[in-house]
Amino acid sequence: MKALFVLLLAQLCSASLVPEREKDPEYWRRQAQETLRNALRLQRLNQNVAKNLILFLGDGMGVSTVTAARILKGQLQHGQGEESLLEMDKFPFVALAKTYNTNAQVPDSAGTATAYLCGVKANEGTLGVSAGVTRDRCNTTKGQEVTSILRWAKEAGKAVGIVTTTRVTHATPSAAYAHSANRDWYSDGEMPPDALEGGCKDIARQLVENIPEIEVILGGGRKYMYPKNVTDVEYPHEEKHRGTRLDGRNLVQAWKEAKPNGKVAEYVWNRRELLALNLSRVDFLLGESLHPRVPWHQLGASGGPLGGKCRAVPCSAGGRIDHGHHEGKAKQALHEAVELDRAIGLATRLTSTQDTLSVVTADHSHVFTFGGYTPRGNPIFGLAPMQSDVDRKPFTSILYGNGPGYKIVAGERENVSAVDFAHADYQAQSAVPLRQETHGGEDVAVFASGPMAHLLHGVHEQNYIPHAMAYAACIGSNRGHCNAAPRPTTPLLLPVLGLLLLLLC
Repeated sequence: MKALFVLLLAQLCSASLVPEREKDPEYWRRQAQETLRNALRLQRLNQNVAKNLILFLGDGMGVSTVTAARILKGQLQHGQGEESLLEMDKFPFVALAKTYNTNAQVPDSAGTATAYLCGVKANEGTLGVSAGVTRDRCNTTKGQEVTSILRWAKEAGKAVGIVTTTRVTHATPSAAYAHSANRDWYSDGEMPPDALEGGCKDIARQLVENIPEIEVILGGGRKYMYPKNVTDVEYPHEEKHRGTRLDGRNLVQAWKEAKPNGKVAEYVWNRRELLALNLSRVDFLLGESLHPRVPWHQLGASGGPLGGKCRAVPCSAGGRIDHGHHEGKAKQALHEAVELDRAIGLATRLTSTQDTLSVVTADHSHVFTFGGYTPRGNPIFGLAPMQSDVDRKPFTSILYGNGPGYKIVAGERENVSAVDFAHADYQAQSAVPLRQETHGGEDVAVFASGPMAHLLHGVHEQNYIPHAMAYAACIGSNRGHCNAAPRPTTPLLLPVLGLLLLLLC
């Protein structure tokens, strides 16, 4: 009955879905002319040196996710949705990135992170190493390490940071600092004996040791920093949250001890501790919650870490887009994408395109889609305005190619009118049953704004992204053009480059 009512309502309302202004051809002509004027202005290229770089990485944020998130954003603002604009939509330059790994047509997050952070394509499941490394084979790692744009910036004397909504040792952020034959070697407790005997280091240890002066590290996954069976500060009675390290080291303490004399290094694990900090007196900040949904956006409001060298960009990341899709929970994935877009908007307002290059992209896509000839303004989590002409049952607009939403009831496809398909935990129907939905193999979008943003255009290999960003900032290997680069014509907001990697795992 519920499905029938929704279908009937959609049919009754379809005639009134077109806004009155859109019935006038002049509306579309004026809009096109304004777009044309904006495009012509881009002929005056911004060739300033980028003093600040911001990389927003929506993990699993394929083009279909971007489109659906745009509609959701508009509908959350009580619009029809399709005409809405995401903050990333406002970036003037857009490219496509080919996401395949060197040994995989459909990639994973480790190989892709190595591409867009280190500038080198790699095998799936490997981090910060070349394609000469075989997954799980510690003895293939030596001499195959590749460095990231975070290290390039640090070696140029810049302030750097990593912010993620999942654990900081996850594949996506860890390619910024780690070199590993397996993305799952979070601590030595997750490593096989032969890897330990071969001298390979776990990812959490590399976070502390490889680039010890990362100014800001915020995310989750604190259990990998503590000795095995050490009780968690927040969940002392839950075994699954206890420390996992076999070497007995407290890496949080090691992180503090590695800082130069006279520098203030603070560790926080909850909202209260973060808000209590006087950030103007903090040189280094490590924040690790179990569930990293604390207000990292408070960073930079009063100087703080990165603030001694630059003004930090306060924003939050959308690392759990990927998690929502893997579970077939599109509502969670799309709301995460909208949250990421809010962060992009905040960062845009607090920086200047004269000296800040901002890039928004994804590591890979998912087998997520929406369709069914839905009318204008159809709720993005709603039903298609038609029934299947095969099994005569309704279906939701959102579907997955594979995943946990595959359900057969009494030998037939589940009738979605019998379930709450608008619930946050609803798993959209899929064509193939899998416990976890898979990534997609198509290209992902790259949005760019600021100095040298025009370098990101057309269709590129994914590993091109950090090279273009480094060129814009005069860091890394391409620096011959820097002395002759035009200087900004307006006052700079930030005295020194801040590289804030917003990594969505």
